[in-house]
Amino acid sequence: MDLFGSFALLLAFACAIYAIVAGIIAIRTRNPLIQKSARHAGIAVCVLVMIGTISLFYLFLTDDFSVSYVAGHSNRDLESFFKVAALWAGQEGSLLFWSFLLAGYTFFVLLINRSKHPELMPYVGVILAGVQTFFLILNVFVVSPFQVLGSAGADGVMRLVAMPDGRGLNPLLQYPEMVAHPPTLYMGYVGFAVPFAFALAALLGRYPGEKWIHITRKWTMIAWCFQSAGVLMGAHWAYAVLGWGGYWAWDPVENASLMPWLTGTAFLHSVMMQEKRGMLKVWNVWLVFSTFLLCILGTFLTRSGVVSSVHAFAQSSIGPWFVGFILLTLAVCIVAFLKNRDYLKSDNHLDSMVSRESSFLFNNLILLAACFAVLWGTLFPVISEAVQGSKISVGPPFFNKVNIPIGLFLLFLTGVGPLLAWRRTSLDSLKRNFGWPLAGGLLAGAIAWPLGFKDFYALLCLIISIFVILTIFGEFFRGAMVISARTGMNILSAVGQLTMRNTRRYGGYVVHFGMVLIFVGISGAAFNQDKQMEMGPGSRMDIGAYTMNLQTFTERPEKNYTAERATIEVMKNGQPLITLFPEKRFFPSNEMSGTMVAIYSTLKEDLYVVYAGRSPENNQPIIHAYVNPLVKWIWLGGLIVVLGTGLALLPNRVPVLALKGVAEAAQAAPAGAAPQTVMTRTGSHGSAD
Repeated sequence: MDLFGSFALLLAFACAIYAIVAGIIAIRTRNPLIQKSARHAGIAVCVLVMIGTISLFYLFLTDDFSVSYVAGHSNRDLESFFKVAALWAGQEGSLLFWSFLLAGYTFFVLLINRSKHPELMPYVGVILAGVQTFFLILNVFVVSPFQVLGSAGADGVMRLVAMPDGRGLNPLLQYPEMVAHPPTLYMGYVGFAVPFAFALAALLGRYPGEKWIHITRKWTMIAWCFQSAGVLMGAHWAYAVLGWGGYWAWDPVENASLMPWLTGTAFLHSVMMQEKRGMLKVWNVWLVFSTFLLCILGTFLTRSGVVSSVHAFAQSSIGPWFVGFILLTLAVCIVAFLKNRDYLKSDNHLDSMVSRESSFLFNNLILLAACFAVLWGTLFPVISEAVQGSKISVGPPFFNKVNIPIGLFLLFLTGVGPLLAWRRTSLDSLKRNFGWPLAGGLLAGAIAWPLGFKDFYALLCLIISIFVILTIFGEFFRGAMVISARTGMNILSAVGQLTMRNTRRYGGYVVHFGMVLIFVGISGAAFNQDKQMEMGPGSRMDIGAYTMNLQTFTERPEKNYTAERATIEVMKNGQPLITLFPEKRFFPSNEMSGTMVAIYSTLKEDLYVVYAGRSPENNQPIIHAYVNPLVKWIWLGGLIVVLGTGLALLPNRVPVLALKGVAEAAQAAPAGAAPQTVMTRTGSHGSAD
C-alpha cells in the first residue's frame, strides 16, 4: 500500500504540472478543448491526492510499522479513533493532509464552476494547481509519508524492516478534540486559497471587481468560519489538556492561526464597501493576498522549527521551501498588481467621517494594527537572533498591553457600525440611535463597580459589551416591529421573517453577538484565582467558595497508558457539590506523560483542578487548582459565531407579491361584484415584509 500511495502522489504531481501548462495555453489560445483538458487534469489531481491520503490512513489502521511515519506516530494499543489523529500528527502526514484538503476545495471549485465564468476559471485553475504543485513537491520529494524502514544485509542489499510496534501517538494528541481541531483549523488555512485564487485570477484577467467578490463571498465565509472554529477549538484544547489553567498564551503557533483570521475578518467587512460603493478595491485585493500569505507563513512557523512552541513540529529542513514559496507568491502578486493597478481605481470616495464606510475603514485599520502587533511579537525572537545573535522572547505582557485596547476598540466599533448610515449620518440620527444603548452600558458599569468589577479593562469591556448587545437587539427589534405592524404576527415570528429576508446582514449581527460573549468570557481572566499545594489523602484545600478534600490516590493500568488518579470531593458553601478525578498519565510506548484536567464548569466560573505530579522531596501528590470566572462564555460565544456564519450563508427568502384579504373581500362583496384587493409584499412563506 505504501507503493500504491507513493505512485498516486507522483501521478498527482504530474497531473498538476499538466494542469498548469494546459491552463496557461488555454488562457493564451482560448481553446475550449484545452481548457476542458486542464480542468480534468485538476480534478484528476484531487482524486489522486485523496487516494494517496486514504492509502496512508489504511497503513495506520493495519499497523504497518514498516512505514517510518506509521511507526513514529502509532502503536498497536492505540485506539482506532486516535489513529485518525495520527494521520496529521507529524510533519509528513500534516503536509499530505494540507494537500488533501486543498484537493477537496479545488475539486468543488472546478466542478461547481465548470460551465461558469469562462474568462476567469482558467486563471483560477492554474493558480490552484500551482499551490497544489508546491505541496505535492513536498509530499513526493522532500518529506514523503511513505518512506519505509530498511537495513543493509551482509551482502550490502537493503531489505525492508518492520518494527514489532510503533512509538505511539504524542500524549497531547490523545484527546478526542484533537481528532476535530486540526482538520477544522486546516480547513480555514487551506480554504483561503480559494478567494486568493479568484482575486489573483481577476487581477490577471482584469475581470470586473464586483463579480469576483460575489463569487468568492461564500468561499471566504466558509474558510473564515472554519478558521474561527479552529482557533477556538485550539484554545479549548490548550485549556483542557495542557493543564496550565489558561486557554491563550500568545504562543507563536497560536498567533500564526490568529493572524489570517484578523485579515480575513477585515476583508469580510471592507468587501461590503466595494459591493455598495465601489471603494477599497486595492485594499480588498491585498487583504486577500495577505490572508493567504499569512496562512502559508503559519504553516511555515509550525513546521520549520524557527519558533519554539508546544504546538510546533520538530526542527526540520523544510523551512527554505516555504520561504521560497512565500517569496515567489509575493512576487507574483506584486507583478500582477503593478501591471493591472489601473483596473482597481475606486468608483467613489469617502463622503463623511461619520458614516458606515468610515466605521468599516476604522475597523480594517484596527484589525491590521492587531495583526501587525501579533506578527511583530511572533517574529521578534527570530529577528533578534538574526541581528544580535541572541534570541529575545516576547511574552504575554507585550501582547496583552497592545492588543487589549485594540480589542476593546474593535468591540466598540461592532456596536457603532450598525447605527451609522451609508455616505453620511446626521447628528439627530446619532442621538436617537446611540442614546439608549450607551445609557444601558453606563448603567451596567455603575452597577458592576460596587459588585467588584474594579479592573479598568474588565469594567470597560462590560460597558461596551452591554452597549453592543443593545444595539444588536435594537436592530432586530425595530425591523421586527415594522413587520409585526404590517402583518399582525407576533414579535418572535417577525424576528424570524426579518432574519431570513436578509440573512447576510442579520447573520452578521448574530456573529457580532457571539463575539461579544467571547469578549465577556475573556474579561473574566482579570479575576482568576489559583492555588497549589501538596495533598495527601485527607488533605484539604480552600480556594474561592470551594473546599476540596483529597479522598484517595490510586494507580490504574490501561491498554495504552498507566494513570495516577486523584479522587477529590468538592464542597461549596459547606454542601457537597461534585467529585473530580484529575489524572497524570504515563505512556510506555514513547516514555511520555500527559495530563487529564478535571473541570467543574458553570456560566459563572470554572473550578479547574490539575494533578501536577509528585513532590521531589516527599513524593506527595501536588494539586494545582484554579477558579476561572466566565470561561464558559467563550465557548458559548464561539458556537454562536459559527451558527451566525451558517445563517449568513443561507440564501435570502425572496419577497413575493401576495393577495391579502381576497377571501374576506369576496365574501363581503355582493354577488357578481369584483372583490377589492390589497397588494402587499410578503416573504415566500406568505408573511408580509
